[in-house]
Amino acid sequence: MIKLASHGQDKKCYELNKAAATIANEVKPRGGFVGGSIGPTGKFLKPQGEYTEPEFEEAYAEQARGLADGKADFLLIETQYDLREALCALRAARKVTAVPVFVTMTYNRVPRGFFTLMGNSAAQCLEELEKEGVPAVGANCTLDSSDMADLVKVMREKTGLPLIAQANAGKPSLSSGGEVSYSQGLENYLQHIPKIIENGANVVGGCCGTNPDYIRRMAVIVKKEG
Repeated sequence: MIKLASHGQDKKCYELNKAAATIANEVKPRGGFVGGSIGPTGKFLKPQGEYTEPEFEEAYAEQARGLADGKADFLLIETQYDLREALCALRAARKVTAVPVFVTMTYNRVPRGFFTLMGNSAAQCLEELEKEGVPAVGANCTLDSSDMADLVKVMREKTGLPLIAQANAGKPSLSSGGEVSYSQGLENYLQHIPKIIENGANVVGGCCGTNPDYIRRMAVIVKKEG
């Protein structure tokens, strides 16, 4: 709802999310599932930003309600760079639906390890999310598949919960013509998928820079390694 406000569409938050889940259900393969993706607001909580936790929760609740009413099988709160915001989204979703809610944070690799933009360590996030009874946790975005493999190993040492891993295809860059490209090619990306699985990931997917070719090739590896 907060992101839609910048496009003058905040009043359509429920409507758009319900429609998205409904359409996905209409085309999902037999035996498949529809996950409702809930990304970050792009804003910050006080004191770094202007928003309060109740304001974030109100926005997230509207989105979660739309996805749930569109019959999403589960919700995925993802690309979260602030543990406080992730917990706001989790509380909001649980107020309006009983479907399972998973959470993936997004981390940067620094000399001290893996931390979110707001300084939350992987260990801290896992501890808090596990305490809240989240049934599956993990990471997506920011990291390429090599770094994601290392992060999964760290996370597996800290939790017994199912782990979700969705790496970027490297870092994005913008050409003079306005085209976005990513630093990690298909073959280089794929060579680290077995290690991601070996290190403890239970659900493997792709994030920014990946495309259907990446997903199809990953599916083959997952079936083989699994």
